[in-house]
Amino acid sequence: MSWFEFDWVDAFSDRAFGGNGCAVVHGGAHLSEHVCMAYVRETSLVECTFTGPSDVADIRVRYFLASREIPFAGHPTIATVAAMRSHGMIEGDSLTLETGAGIVSIRLQGAQIEMTQVAPQFGPHVPADLVASAVNLPADAIISPPQLVSTGLPFCITVLRDHKALRAAQLVEGPLRKVAEAAGFSGSDMAEPFLVTLDGATDAGDTFSRLLLAPPSPPEDPFTGSATGAMAAYLWKYGLMAKDSFVAEQGHDMGRPGQARVTRVGPADAMTGIRVAGQGHILMRGQVDLPADAQ
Repeated sequence: MSWFEFDWVDAFSDRAFGGNGCAVVHGGAHLSEHVCMAYVRETSLVECTFTGPSDVADIRVRYFLASREIPFAGHPTIATVAAMRSHGMIEGDSLTLETGAGIVSIRLQGAQIEMTQVAPQFGPHVPADLVASAVNLPADAIISPPQLVSTGLPFCITVLRDHKALRAAQLVEGPLRKVAEAAGFSGSDMAEPFLVTLDGATDAGDTFSRLLLAPPSPPEDPFTGSATGAMAAYLWKYGLMAKDSFVAEQGHDMGRPGQARVTRVGPADAMTGIRVAGQGHILMRGQVDLPADAQ
């Protein structure tokens, strides 16, 4: 057993209990998958990160759900950098992270933490009626062809007609697995529909989104930075967002309002990256005693 310092951070929020929580375990990148997943389950959070030294970047970051390791995630990236900054571990106003999705560049701009997600990859389209059945909505609630998009982690980007449809959505796990199969996934991998409307939750927002999750994760993600980047790429590619930079909102109906500034890198038909910026609030910190392995 070994003691590790951790920070619990509310990401994409400037205050306690907003945005999306993430526990950052400093120096824990060498821990086994079993231990890391067990820790996520213990916290009841959607994701946690574990950091360590890197030969190719300023620091290595591993990202875990309760069920598996994933290559990258947005709100845990914001949380990790906020935690490092709070401990005086960052020199200057930039750094790089080694992730499973590649090197992620970070800029610090006052209270804002901006990550540059990798160039978007556009995967297969998924039939609208199939996606609709996975979220218990009529097919005509979807106004643009759903498509798998990744800026480090793939999501099925699904544009809905209005907030009423967004709020009515409910995940149906059986059809969700058919969506995953249609997107080319199998086993425990999922391609959860990231549901977006072209109207903010507040006057400050340009989009309002939800991400419903399958067990063993919590039923809904308060704010999803990786999906926000993928969503923005989709909107720009298909001419659904006129602005080169806009405000994305998520989590308001959960009582955990989150907000990010999303900026395109490169022209809409040849994007080289997506910048997603937000704040992080340190909610608590302490030590956790974790075993070398756990089954």
